[in-house]
Amino acid sequence: MNYTDVVKPATYADDKGLHGLLTHMRANDPVAWIDTPTHDPFYALTKHADIIEVSRRSDTFINAPRAILVPRPKPGEEPPEMQARVLIAIDGEEHKALRGLSQDWFLPESLKRFEPAVREIARQSVDHMLSLGEEFDFVKDVAVWYPLKVIMKILGVPDDKGDMLLTMTQQMFGAADPDVTRDLTDEERVQLFTDFYAYCAQVCADRHQHPEDDLASVIANGRINGEPLSQMDTLGYFLIVASAGHDTTSSSTAGALHALLERPDQMKKLRDNPEFIPTMVEESIRWVTPVKHFMRTATEDYQLRDKTVEAGQSVMLLYPSANRDEDVFESPFEFRVDRRPNRHLAFGHGAHHCLGNLLAKMEMRILYEELFSRVRDMELNGEPKLIQSVFVSGLKTLPVRMKPA
Repeated sequence: MNYTDVVKPATYADDKGLHGLLTHMRANDPVAWIDTPTHDPFYALTKHADIIEVSRRSDTFINAPRAILVPRPKPGEEPPEMQARVLIAIDGEEHKALRGLSQDWFLPESLKRFEPAVREIARQSVDHMLSLGEEFDFVKDVAVWYPLKVIMKILGVPDDKGDMLLTMTQQMFGAADPDVTRDLTDEERVQLFTDFYAYCAQVCADRHQHPEDDLASVIANGRINGEPLSQMDTLGYFLIVASAGHDTTSSSTAGALHALLERPDQMKKLRDNPEFIPTMVEESIRWVTPVKHFMRTATEDYQLRDKTVEAGQSVMLLYPSANRDEDVFESPFEFRVDRRPNRHLAFGHGAHHCLGNLLAKMEMRILYEELFSRVRDMELNGEPKLIQSVFVSGLKTLPVRMKPA
């Protein structure tokens, strides 16, 4: 087994190969030192307990200077200039304060008022699916658009900006995938993000003068210690809500259907017992684990199992491995729509636990309630493909055939 494969985007497009590697690492070297010519070295953590331990110690293991794994700059190459700061890269009290600006929007009582709007978007999504005929691609035609429309509704972004946001998130998370990168030249990619930042600035200026009942107004008028957010923090907030709130949910939504179509017994159990939809949603999120990793850097020497992580060294939290950990999950390689308990770490843990996790689960639950009430006899209609990405990945194609109920 070549442990350095964890840095390769193609590894995450081969589900069997990925989990074969991670299973071997859990059993033989759960705190593995990874040193490659292309990346600064780090420890790869593959056990559920170790990832929880590190996540709980956000003072000892911080996001700076690298919240995600990126290649080492080539000789003479300058690191890309950052135009925005995002929550996943901010630590301590500053992170807590920024997170607190929108936290109330993602609480159950707040989300409940959005449920009718989300259900209407889900109905429209199923309507669109039915209009396509019996054969279509569930990822490209449904899964990428449904959560995008939900997050646009919550942000208060008009429908005509959907194409821009979709393209932006695909470029952010799928830049290593040849099917994604061939769509835009480098100049077009730069222009895309320039246009996005310009649009965010325009929205902020508008909401600052004319606040509305949407999350964009909360971000635009947010204040920390009495001071307005900087432009970098404001743009970063828009970026993380628009992108992470969309791409991770679309991956789990598509992965749920894929898992069910491959397991007719679980599909039947779910159709016979629709009360299992919420547990199926949790299981799908565990199964897919859209966010593959985050990085943390030690501020002091710290002992993990038989290894000492020295101050300044980084660790890679490999969530797909934690979510197949044999010490935590009974039969972890079985997909069970009624799995309980389900202590998955797909939303992270501790101070950086995903802010939008309840929204994501609500979206998936509602879509599958609508889908299963109107569609029957679904089956795979080709070979699904996964995107090549070390950070956020899931299905990029899911060809299906269906017949309406």
